[in-house]
Amino acid sequence: MYKCKYPNLFSPITLGDVLFRNRIFASPTGVFYADPLHRPLYETMCYYERKAKGGAASVCVGDATVDGAHGAHGAYSILMEDEGLAPALNKLAMTINRHGAVATLEMFHAGSAASVSYHAGNEIYGPQDEEVAGALGQPPVRVRAMTRDIMNTVIDKHVAGALKAKACGFGMVTLHFAHGFLMHQFMSPTLNHRTDEYGGSFENRMRLPLETLRAVRTAVGPKFPIEVRISGSEVYDGGYDVDYGCRIAAELDGIADLIHVSAGSHEDARVFTVTHPSMFLEDGVNVKYAAEIKKRVKYSKVATVGALSDPEMLQEIIASGKADVVEMARGLICDPDLPDKARDGRADEITRCVRCFTCFSTLLTHGHIVCALNPEIADEAEHKFARPPAKPLRVLVAGGGVAGMEAAAVCAARGHEVTLCEKSERLGGVLRCEDGVPFKRHLREYLDRQAARVRKSGVRVMLNTPVTKALAEEIAPDAVIAAIGAAPASLKIPGGESALVAEDVYISPERAGRRVVILGGGLVGCELAIYLGKLGRDVTVLEMMQRPNFGDNILHGQAVGIELERAGVKLRFDVKADEITRNGVWGVSESERTFFECDAVISAVGLLPRRAEADELRFTASYFYQIGDCLASKNIYEATRAAHQIALDIGER
Repeated sequence: MYKCKYPNLFSPITLGDVLFRNRIFASPTGVFYADPLHRPLYETMCYYERKAKGGAASVCVGDATVDGAHGAHGAYSILMEDEGLAPALNKLAMTINRHGAVATLEMFHAGSAASVSYHAGNEIYGPQDEEVAGALGQPPVRVRAMTRDIMNTVIDKHVAGALKAKACGFGMVTLHFAHGFLMHQFMSPTLNHRTDEYGGSFENRMRLPLETLRAVRTAVGPKFPIEVRISGSEVYDGGYDVDYGCRIAAELDGIADLIHVSAGSHEDARVFTVTHPSMFLEDGVNVKYAAEIKKRVKYSKVATVGALSDPEMLQEIIASGKADVVEMARGLICDPDLPDKARDGRADEITRCVRCFTCFSTLLTHGHIVCALNPEIADEAEHKFARPPAKPLRVLVAGGGVAGMEAAAVCAARGHEVTLCEKSERLGGVLRCEDGVPFKRHLREYLDRQAARVRKSGVRVMLNTPVTKALAEEIAPDAVIAAIGAAPASLKIPGGESALVAEDVYISPERAGRRVVILGGGLVGCELAIYLGKLGRDVTVLEMMQRPNFGDNILHGQAVGIELERAGVKLRFDVKADEITRNGVWGVSESERTFFECDAVISAVGLLPRRAEADELRFTASYFYQIGDCLASKNIYEATRAAHQIALDIGER
């Protein structure tokens, strides 16, 4: 007999006159595939639909801009003023609703952060005349004070947007009053410096947001649910605290059906990785703000968001009364089936977000969302339909790291006879060296889950077994997938052979001693520096370039920079290691040669693909595939995606 392990989490909730099937809501994420008129494409609809299919009670389409000329922050956001939008909006709502979820649309106006509108040559408005620094390194913008007439227009546009959403089949609207955008700008004593009836006191600062909320409420009616997203605390130094956030919530109480409590503001770059928690922060880091607000409101329900993916934690949040709803963005990108798996008692199969920022950084740098661990993301439209059956083949996978495990599991699911050989004593590859790192705990869980998935799928696993040409010929596969990784690059300087490698220090940090110099300011070197710094070591990083090299992952790089400072790590740029001695390392810059005294020197200068070893296997089978680090230095996203797709291709032709 079925017994639900998380009854509070999966109890329904009614907002207005709409019943939501459980307490797990997909929080707003913006449109990233759109046509020239900003109407969502089929691929974007499939992205939102996938979350609905996985069991979320509400799926929110984010950043629907109510004022495209003066309030746009996203280049591809839906423009609610578009007179021809209705067919696409109806289709989008339908794709979500048909799976039993409630389609929600977020009404958005960026105010002084409307960089897209500004750079299109339009005026943008905020509480006062000022020059505002651009978010995430963008150039500053000139902002004009919002007049009463413009406020009236903004209110009217929110009303029109909400009515259009309702007419097109959305079952709830979300008003974005958080994160340093227009309504937050007016509510915040940090950001609002007006002295008229819209500033100077709490009541005045709340005037425009409340006028907007009440106008939307009047327009959509008393039974149509309205969610309002606020920052429970601005978090940064000088910003308002949770007590002020509680005062904001009290003003919304009873008008909004759901108060969605986030945190932070884009005004301070250090807060971005709190609003969107980095891997360095604890799970549920922002729940405390919702819990405090929940104590202060009488009529509205309260939602929490941020670093949530563990069903046990989600159940506890609801059961203890900290919040009525839990919302997730990255958690449901990483595993859209999280709700269904939790309800079905398969929590051990949930792929939990490692908070690496691959999704968000790729959106900013390349214009679409992907996931390091979920290769379905960005290809949801393809995954909706069954692939043609594969001709069963014998497949040998060489290497049991991230790429090898994904390839083996998918090949087995496609009906192939799969052998996976791993040269070490356990599956997981080189990333197993980070098993003891606190901020990589979710990566360890992912590797464990993948290893269990491989074994459960019926793959023949051979540990302590490097794949040689002779072994491959003995197994006689039809297809070989080489995923044998890379080796640390050697230091070609005097004394270079004495340097420790990052992998060994992760496993045995005591080898580093008290004073440490790390050569290489990429992600490997900087994350190791954070780990050692938090263990109390005195750490210096030497980097040849003028800045750290975090690749495309600009947001994780931002989080790493914050943690380096917190861990007390010293960074020296434009310095090349010249010689390693018993007592330290010599570094050379343009102007001088400096000695850095230390107990250990650690090399984190990169990896060399094991191409020669892979090449030995090239002609041992009819089909040969070279993936992951043995092809080129790859990140987890690139390795997982290539492995997944190649495994799907095998046997189809």
